[in-house]
Amino acid sequence: MVVGVIEPVGRRVVAYGNLAKGDPRTLDADTIFEIGSISKVFTSLVLADMVNRKEVTLDDPAAKYLPENVRMPERSGKSITLLDLSTHRSGFPPLPDSVDDLYQFLSSYTLPRDPGCEFEYSNLGAGLLGHLLACHAGTDYESLIRSRIARPLGMPDTGIMLTPSMNQRMATGHNAMLAPVANSDLPTPLAGAGALRSSANDLLTFLEAFLGYKESPLAPAMKAMLEVRRPAGQGEDRFRLADLLN
Repeated sequence: MVVGVIEPVGRRVVAYGNLAKGDPRTLDADTIFEIGSISKVFTSLVLADMVNRKEVTLDDPAAKYLPENVRMPERSGKSITLLDLSTHRSGFPPLPDSVDDLYQFLSSYTLPRDPGCEFEYSNLGAGLLGHLLACHAGTDYESLIRSRIARPLGMPDTGIMLTPSMNQRMATGHNAMLAPVANSDLPTPLAGAGALRSSANDLLTFLEAFLGYKESPLAPAMKAMLEVRRPAGQGEDRFRLADLLN
């Protein structure tokens, strides 16, 4: 386990354990972990940055960024928007039975409710959002994250494909029985939902920018992520572009 604390005066990191059972190497702030659904925050930040650059709008129909031959499901004449995908109000299930052919799934799926009317956590929706933004930018999801976030903020250890250096520092995951497991590799169309790997140092740099402790070209987009809110369920709960629910 690696724990990092970021404050205006600097950062502190506490680490405990080893890279793997029987491996003498200890963990530190540069150990690489799979960050899972924290990837969704990166996906939404790219969305907010594209909105700030006037490349897209939150209310754009997701279908606008799909090939013309792909049918995006609608209901009651309402289209799924980029904001719906980011805030889990698309009507899509958490995960489809198969993502071997994402476009075929979209073309055949029937929405159970109108887009935007109800919150339901969806890895499919978040993954699709990352895919659409990458397609619009004319690149792949990992390249989009590196060019829009990782390089501008100085986060060399954040990505999907492991460099030789990252691979040497990768912590081994374990299941509930404490048995080692292989790295989790999400299908490419769903990368935006949880495929990123990173280190405590990189994530502290990310937080440093979000908290305004350092100047960042992403500051306007980060500010917008905290301001855009939608109901997340019963009561007064609100879900922002910057929020994360597992």
